[in-house]
Amino acid sequence: MSEELYEAVTGYCEEFLGSVKEYPFGESAGVYKVAGKMFALIAEDARPPRLSVKLDPEEGLALRAEYPDHVLPGYHLNKRHWNTIVLDGTLDSDEVLALLRQSYDLVVAGLPKHLRPPAPDR
Repeated sequence: MSEELYEAVTGYCEEFLGSVKEYPFGESAGVYKVAGKMFALIAEDARPPRLSVKLDPEEGLALRAEYPDHVLPGYHLNKRHWNTIVLDGTLDSDEVLALLRQSYDLVVAGLPKHLRPPAPDR
């Protein structure tokens, strides 16, 4: 299950307008950015892989409480806004992709208007 979920996550990241994948922290951490700002980080060498996303602080806390072993404070990131999701299938694909979309939308909303790409579904 985790490999399918990993493929769904990476495929979805690549669909977002303006999305660029970089490896600023080495070969094991893929970072997806829009207009130079990170919206997702995938620890590709972890088994199962882990996805870090930016969320509203209250939503992140609620998810951490509901899934204490599978949604963790963002690893090496601002723990108020960033959450690390263990891609082991505990959170289903639809939920993970919705959280990923929220992360992208939050980052895009924080960009100056002239740098914001249109939403991919518009």
